[in-house]
Amino acid sequence: MHGRLWNDPCLLRSPDRASYGGHLYSDKAPGMSLLELPSAEAVRLPPMGTVRSRTPRLWAVRVLSSGVGFLLAAFLVGRIAEGLRPGTGGAALVAFALGTLVAPLAAASFGHVAAGAAGLGAFAAAWGRRFALAGLLAGAAVLLEYDAALALVAVGLFVAAGGRRPLAAYAAGLVPGLGVLLAYDVLAFGSPFHLSYRYVARGFAAGQAGGLFGVGPPRLHGLEEVLVGSGGLLLVSPVVVAAAVGLALLARERPREALVATAVALAFVLLNCGYYLPYGGVSPGPRFLVPGLPFLALGLGPAFARLPRTTALLAVCSVVPTFGLTLVWTANESLRQTIWGELARAAIEGRASRLVRSLMTPDALGWTPAGSGAGTALMAAAAALALVLALWPLRAVRR
Repeated sequence: MHGRLWNDPCLLRSPDRASYGGHLYSDKAPGMSLLELPSAEAVRLPPMGTVRSRTPRLWAVRVLSSGVGFLLAAFLVGRIAEGLRPGTGGAALVAFALGTLVAPLAAASFGHVAAGAAGLGAFAAAWGRRFALAGLLAGAAVLLEYDAALALVAVGLFVAAGGRRPLAAYAAGLVPGLGVLLAYDVLAFGSPFHLSYRYVARGFAAGQAGGLFGVGPPRLHGLEEVLVGSGGLLLVSPVVVAAAVGLALLARERPREALVATAVALAFVLLNCGYYLPYGGVSPGPRFLVPGLPFLALGLGPAFARLPRTTALLAVCSVVPTFGLTLVWTANESLRQTIWGELARAAIEGRASRLVRSLMTPDALGWTPAGSGAGTALMAAAAALALVLALWPLRAVRR
């Protein structure tokens, strides 16, 4: 908005920065910054050095960018599930939206959720033979997160199976998003092939120097953190197991589509396991795999249809810890015996537990007349109601 791409004053104290030509730049892909510009101007967001962490203006900017991506991803998961298995769309939507890592990241400035929404949108468009739109969304996904190139390639191969003309339309659709990214790299770093990660400064430079910007072959430590660490998938979101089973069921009738969804989800998991810092600093869990979660969630519809009780139980066991994690992860305190341990102590100790004390800190509703405590109760009630409304119709679903 000020006619330049560098921001020395804002990034001087930030660990997430790139240094080039005597100036400081964000070390992230530029898509989220572009996406947040309209809302930041609309609410007149002041310089970040003067912004309190929970100001309603900052919350509004996040909700109108990453939050919109969250809603679109949830809608797409639910709509595709309903098309595959009528009657399961609501359950799939809620299990994905409230039972996976997209929930705690929905109102954050990370680009993972928005990139996942764009990636799934690209796949859905290609599935519906709207190849130019698929390319447009795939290019936007990479503009939001560099590693969304995994989805771009997978969807491209899916399109290529239909012939040259669909592939040409897909390639044409890629031009706007990739063109903006290349132009940004030229203006910021002097070359269309120099990404911001090439110039990461200070704290993260050593770690990202190895492999491909810090990503190498999957490691045992990374696998442990991703699956069963404090924010691991199997501990916090066990419903992903049902989703994986659902993709296997889907492969029997739609092998190409199931293969693409499985390949993208698995690629992001392996990428996260190979990154030198699996959780990427302050994070509710292995956030780098989040763009692959919407693809994995495409198995929820078949899973709810074939194994409704088991999948519903796993959904409940995912929404409860994810809700707790959503409320407390930004406090950046180590969880004792994971979020399940904190939830157990909260049930036993009540207000004396650390988890409940953390809930008393200001949240997005703390600046409203309701206050933080009422806000927490309201969010819990909304999550519970969503679960009931989503799971109740499953009794009538045909297996």
